[in-house]
Amino acid sequence: MVDFFASGRAVDLILILMALETAGLLLHWRLRAQGVPPLPLLINMTSGACLLLAVRAALTGAPWGWVGLFLVAALVVHLADLAVRWQERSARVG
Repeated sequence: MVDFFASGRAVDLILILMALETAGLLLHWRLRAQGVPPLPLLINMTSGACLLLAVRAALTGAPWGWVGLFLVAALVVHLADLAVRWQERSARVG
């Protein structure tokens, strides 16, 4: 079990499950127009994926620059997520 985590395979599995979840939610949206709209969904999942990639890089002993890069990418995408949500809320209220 230690090797499963130390090798980053645990994170790989989670990323695969996230990709399947995203595909399922996008398909549900396309077929029924219900659930989370595509843009907010993709932004949110990308932010989470960047955080997971930072964890994977740290677990596998990647150079610190990769960990930092993935963390900064997660922050940028998270801020984009907030901007989209803020804009959507403003459009509904105003």
